[in-house]
Amino acid sequence: MRNESNSGNRQLADMLLPHLYRACNGHLGDVNWFRADWQRGGAATGRATWRASDGSEHDVMVKFPIRARELLWMRRLQHPQGDLKPVVPHVYASGSSLESYDLAWIVIEWLPYGPLGKRWHADHVSRTVEAVTRFHEEADAFVVDQEKARVEDWNALCENSVRSIKRNHIAEEARWLGLLDRLQENLPSMVERWRSRDADHWIHGDLHLANAMSRVAAESGEVTLIDLAEVRPGHWIEDAVFLERRLWARPERLEATRPVKAMAETRIARGLSVQKTYETLADIRRALMASTAPAFMKTEGHPKFLSACRNQLTSALDRLQED
Repeated sequence: MRNESNSGNRQLADMLLPHLYRACNGHLGDVNWFRADWQRGGAATGRATWRASDGSEHDVMVKFPIRARELLWMRRLQHPQGDLKPVVPHVYASGSSLESYDLAWIVIEWLPYGPLGKRWHADHVSRTVEAVTRFHEEADAFVVDQEKARVEDWNALCENSVRSIKRNHIAEEARWLGLLDRLQENLPSMVERWRSRDADHWIHGDLHLANAMSRVAAESGEVTLIDLAEVRPGHWIEDAVFLERRLWARPERLEATRPVKAMAETRIARGLSVQKTYETLADIRRALMASTAPAFMKTEGHPKFLSACRNQLTSALDRLQED
């Protein structure tokens, strides 16, 4: 199904390419389509050269169709303060339609290094934390008005996990079920506390090392964030725990930098709000997120990841009980 979607987008891209050239007013060179091994979305992506009005040439990536949300935030974050380059790729051209098709497209700078998730380096987490904190700061300039933070049905998710554990007989089945019983006893108060968080801020929503690139080098330089399709209202803890969660099965990679603690310290250094109880809020999020893994066996059912989630759930519940 996914391959059919990718093929369809590629055919659409080929058909609309002449219109894209016209929309770029002769600045866009020949587009060579590709599919990167790290790419998850269904958009057609291509590499090309952008010829600027001053005669200079720049390597660019063409991407369409993209979600309107991604287009919106790419445009919004193009003008950082001072001499900084954007925390997202520089946009050379973009639009919300091509010919008679109501689809968004974008031409952005080609980022030569990354994604950082392809090859591990000890400072990947700290650099990504710096970048997303800057993202949070710049995104705060745009008021959260009509859109609300995501509300998950944690009762249903926990029940799905229980059913999946019993059906699939995963390792440490009895221990898992005991942990979920323990979680459900405290779930109402945990959910109430989680939903009372300050969620009137924009978060990246899909923060992990596959969405972190660099203009300078894989091992150095400011990180540039990509894939803004999941930007939404929320709390910075959500981005921090999401980044951490993707590394739970590789705990040695969290030894140099703990995302939650590092993000709190970076926010304080930038003058952003950090409540005194942020560690408790992070443990609530860890427990809730860890408990859902068995419910998604197709994507999160690797034994090593399930074991890591079980350990995280145990530790988070222990700390919350002490709180």
